[in-house]
Parts: sequence; C-alpha cells; structure tokens
Amino acid sequence: MAMEYRHKALADIPRAQQAVFQHALDTYVSECNKIISIWLAFSPDDIEFKPHPKSSTVLEIMKHELLSGRRFFGEFLGAPEPPASEVLPRENTPDAFAGRMKVLAQARLPFLASRTEPWWLERVKFFDVERERIWIFWRRVLHTAHHRTQLAVYLRLLNKPVPSVYGPTADVTWQGADPTRSVDAAGRK
Repeated sequence: MAMEYRHKALADIPRAQQAVFQHALDTYVSECNKIISIWLAFSPDDIEFKPHPKSSTVLEIMKHELLSGRRFFGEFLGAPEPPASEVLPRENTPDAFAGRMKVLAQARLPFLASRTEPWWLERVKFFDVERERIWIFWRRVLHTAHHRTQLAVYLRLLNKPVPSVYGPTADVTWQGADPTRSVDAAGRK
C-alpha cells in the first residue's frame, strides 16, 4: 500500500506556462493539502487550545495563516486577492477554515501558473527589503510548513492522531513505509 493522504482538498494543478516553475505549483498544492489535513484533525472543541500562556490558540494560528497568506500573495506577489475583510470564514471551525484555505489556494493557482521567468525573478518590496518573487513564494511555503508543524505538535499534546503529511507517523503507517531512523537506513543508495 502506498501513502495516501486522508484529505486531498486540491487535486487539479494547472500547468505552469514555463515548465521550470511547475514544481512551485505542485509544492504549493501539496503544502495546502497538508495544512488542510492537519486543520481537519482538530474538532471545534479544540479551537481555543494553546499549550502555554504565551502560545497562540489553534484559532489564532488558522486566522494568521489565512490572513498572512493573503498578504504574501496580494501585497508581495501581486496576485489578485479578496479584501482582507473577506478572507476569514464566517464560522470559527476547523472545517470552515479548511474550506477557506481550499478556496483561496484554488484561486491563486491560475495566476501562479501564468507567470513567467521575468516575473518570478523580479525583485519587489518584501516588508522593509527587496527580494525576488520566487524567494518570497518559497518563504510563504516555509511559513505555512512552520505553522502546520506547530499545529501537529498541538494535536499530539491533545492526544489526537497526527495525520501523515510526508510519510508514516506514530498514528499512520502502511506496508513498505520505511522511515530513516538509523545510520544504516540513511546509508542506503
């Protein structure tokens, strides 16, 4: 049995105008599917959970992810984005946030697919510095991965199963899963 994601919210990935940038679209879709899987592992009762007084709640992290995504794609990358006031879902539930993430990501894909090398490599304002758009895009993916991992820890602290997003977890495995946890495993070619 091969690895199968429990939630595959986004499946239709447009073809990049320039094939060299297809990996960016593929990775963005993959990361969105992973964060949606993590979000859907929470129940509505978990939304106010935070493991420490200085930590953010599950809800605050979900809000931040949607709002900061809108800022990255709209302000820094110039993608058409809804007004900030229309980004958050009407309900503060994991299902509603996952649905919003899917809708926002689906709308970004055609725009990203249509971009060409000069656009990706152009330096633009990023907070108080300038960076190439490709750098800003990858920074966004890493930002999302950071918050996805943060929430995976929250799931573990809540004693909830952690979905598989890269490979087997303590909760999800399959025949043929081969995590690299030893020098011998790392040395295979």
